[in-house]
Amino acid sequence: MHLAILMTNTDESAFARQHPKDGEKFTDLIHLARPDWTTEVFAVKDGVFPGDLSGFGGAMITGSPASVHDEADWTRRLLDLIREMHGQEMPIFGACYGHQAIAVALGGALGNNPVGWVHGLTPNEIVARESWMGHLPDRVHLYASHKEQVTELPEGARNLMASSQCMTSGFSLGTHIYTTQHHPEMSPGFIAALTEEMAPMLGADLAQRARTSLTRTADQQDYAESMAQFFEQARNG
Repeated sequence: MHLAILMTNTDESAFARQHPKDGEKFTDLIHLARPDWTTEVFAVKDGVFPGDLSGFGGAMITGSPASVHDEADWTRRLLDLIREMHGQEMPIFGACYGHQAIAVALGGALGNNPVGWVHGLTPNEIVARESWMGHLPDRVHLYASHKEQVTELPEGARNLMASSQCMTSGFSLGTHIYTTQHHPEMSPGFIAALTEEMAPMLGADLAQRARTSLTRTADQQDYAESMAQFFEQARNG
């Protein structure tokens, strides 16, 4: 399968330049489950959008420090593209910013998380299962780094996961949309480095709690398999 990666990450800092870009991270993530699949990256945050999606089996929308509430031209174009893909029932997976953008584009709402920053490894309880999630544990551990959350789902969407810090940490819509508020693409080394980079912003207490949480690894392999099964059933359904 050939997937489009819509890269929204606007971080061009020295820290970001020292680590793989999101296109590589999401490619590595899906290769954990389907090493023969191919990807093509579009830096939508720079205004680079695919001209024709007919050659793709689906799309993945990445995370970003940007907010969906920003007034950037590329954000408006991305929301329009999401609505177009949804109308065609093209399979879309969204992580963090991607999760939020899909929700807002299709009529949901986004707001600040009342607890502030959520960062580190987070346990998420599965509250509903789709067919592609059958092998996931009842509690899925994923890396997180966000301070906004989806506060209202689009009409017809199904809440799939929730945590004590995020009431909607993943949702589906039909059989062609699958999302997570979290970062399944992040490696243990990257989230550890990001925690140190963000420590002044997070504050001493949260930064230390995040470090402690990272003694356990994320359920990355299992989650990658759920993504692969999602794309497969959406294309074959």
